[in-house]
Amino acid sequence: MELRHLRYFAMVAEEKHFTRAAARLNMQQPPLSQQIRALEQELGFALFVRHPKGVDLTAGGKVFLDEAKEILRTVELAARKAARAAQGIEGTLNVGFTSSAASHPLIPRIMRSYRERYRGVDLFLHEGNAGELTDRVMAGQVDIGILRAPVARPQGARFHRLCNEELLLILPLDHPLLAGEATSGEAAVSLKDLADERFILVRRPGAPGMYANLVQACRNAGFEPTIACEIERMLTNVSLVAAGAGISVVPASMKGFHAGSVAYRRIGDARPRLVAPITLVSRGFNQSPPMLNFIALARQLSSQYRKARTPTG
Repeated sequence: MELRHLRYFAMVAEEKHFTRAAARLNMQQPPLSQQIRALEQELGFALFVRHPKGVDLTAGGKVFLDEAKEILRTVELAARKAARAAQGIEGTLNVGFTSSAASHPLIPRIMRSYRERYRGVDLFLHEGNAGELTDRVMAGQVDIGILRAPVARPQGARFHRLCNEELLLILPLDHPLLAGEATSGEAAVSLKDLADERFILVRRPGAPGMYANLVQACRNAGFEPTIACEIERMLTNVSLVAAGAGISVVPASMKGFHAGSVAYRRIGDARPRLVAPITLVSRGFNQSPPMLNFIALARQLSSQYRKARTPTG
């Protein structure tokens, strides 16, 4: 017994006539009659009572029709759901992010747009540091990781640079470098003026690229930076600067945290230039349709974001 036999039977039952049913099925009447007789032989009972004006269902045929319709409805629903899953319209997606990456305005925009466009996908969010998220992506526990600079590049991983932003210096409000700003405004700070400062940085395994670039920029400015402490999360260093434990740098999108206790200033002469990227990491294998849709949307919105922020003229 095949699904087509159930469809043939349901159509004949609806039309109560073989010729009309055959026309709706785009087939000849004799083959349709043969298929119904073969179905009746397989079942072991008659489905129809034949008469000159057409056919009527037997008692067994009436019961079988209800079950056949339910099977056909189930198969049709399964096909629709499978098609939506294949297109990434339904399913699940696990997205991980670091706290500093999530503070960038592009990331909430991507999340909101994805939710609006793919309402049938259950989106689950996870927080972690860059190393943890990369490991979880490769282990299949998380589908997408959104972080700053990659801490490792395992085989099979795919990295998509969404954008770069400037790193800003954070100083406590009573810092001497801010003393003359009443008349001069928010001037950029020279890296050379920070030679005697104590730096609070995200630990090297958590942000190796940004950490290494800052250390190299200090060396290029003629001094070895003093590292007061290393912390796990970028949000923590803002609090420590506010407490007077030292100075630090954070991505420009974090400007505003502890606004009443710290000041954010540009660094005018860093070499190399101090930037904080936003990077999307995914697997290059076992990519589900929801994952591919998310990557495509993230790249599209990040491209629009970069163009909107690029000066013209």
